[in-house]
Amino acid sequence: MKTTLTVNGEDHSLDADTRTSLLDALRNQLNLTGTKKGCDHGQCGACTVMVNGRRINSCLTLACMHDGDEITTIEGLGDERNLSDMQQNFVKHDGFQCGYCTPGQICSATAMLEEFKAGWPSNVSGSLTASPELTDDEISERMSGNICRCAAYPNIVDAIRETAKGQS
Repeated sequence: MKTTLTVNGEDHSLDADTRTSLLDALRNQLNLTGTKKGCDHGQCGACTVMVNGRRINSCLTLACMHDGDEITTIEGLGDERNLSDMQQNFVKHDGFQCGYCTPGQICSATAMLEEFKAGWPSNVSGSLTASPELTDDEISERMSGNICRCAAYPNIVDAIRETAKGQS
């Protein structure tokens, strides 16, 4: 099936099987290997990308479902010469160890801060009306779909908190 994916601001025409996951299209057809295949079941978050500003597990969706959508991968957030604030803070706070989950963690954290700024309800307080506070518990809960096997969670929370402070 012919599909046009807009990835990191560039249009890419693909002729992919309708069963091709977005993850596999990104990695195997567009050679964007920053997005990782962890569990391939939507349980670990290593494949997290942003589609139209919202974070998704790219292993759980088909490439053909995203014709014309704006997709942002870790490669679209920054590069080694121009890191995003989130990427800089992950480095500063050692928010990774083996690094395998890091691209998904950073994409998820970037989108999570946008969700928070937009006033999405708190996962910790359970209130649908109160303005959420970005506490460590709130960050941890909102990031709970991203697993780090090396357990760098405190450092990841520190990186996200510092990034959020810089955006205030």
